[in-house]
Amino acid sequence: MTFLEKRIPPLLVTAFFILLLGLLDQVTPEFAVYNLVRWLVAGLLLALGGYFALAGVLCFRRAQTTFDPCNPEKTSCLVTTGVYRITRNPMYLGFACILAAWGVYLASPWLLLVLPLFLVYIHRFQIQPEERLLQTRFSEEFQAYRERVPPWL
Repeated sequence: MTFLEKRIPPLLVTAFFILLLGLLDQVTPEFAVYNLVRWLVAGLLLALGGYFALAGVLCFRRAQTTFDPCNPEKTSCLVTTGVYRITRNPMYLGFACILAAWGVYLASPWLLLVLPLFLVYIHRFQIQPEERLLQTRFSEEFQAYRERVPPWL
């Protein structure tokens, strides 16, 4: 299934899973969760997701390298500063947090299925191909970075 590798922009994948979660939520009752708690947790996850996604983009811009996930071959340097000191995939982590925020806001039990599916898809069809390319291009530097920084958190 390598034909799916780096084909669909992760933002579009995220939008698909958000839509899927919303559609699944329509056919099941929501959990009875106190609204204030639900909104606070969803808001926190949304803020955290927005931070990671935006911080990742800004680090790439500062380094003057591409952040186009469909063309990682255009990468001109390995970014290991800023939020990339905490996680190797801050943009994808941000998208996952945003998806989780939506599921919490909906109080949808489907989040327990949709979020892992999203993570598996992103890992298999986006992260693995990107990391193979980075390993080839930046070999020892990327290997040291990979040993030092986790893929998620």
